[in-house]
Amino acid sequence: MHPHLHTKDNRGCEEVMQVLDECHARGFLYKSIGMCNKAKEDVNMCLRAERLERTARNRDLAKRERERIKRVWEEIDANS
Repeated sequence: MHPHLHTKDNRGCEEVMQVLDECHARGFLYKSIGMCNKAKEDVNMCLRAERLERTARNRDLAKRERERIKRVWEEIDANS
């Protein structure tokens, strides 16, 4: 399973998602015998790369915010 495909976080994967949608549009039998597996794997790898990039970005933002809060509290303690 994969997350919802067409969201703001997955804009970089639009091309591979379109290929998967086209493959799925060929019908149930085509999809059920594994003809869309490569397209699905490509979507999964693209989504994984997007997620890893997003989590790294979020981690950096959180680290900077923690450092800012720590400085604010140090300043409050120094002035108290």
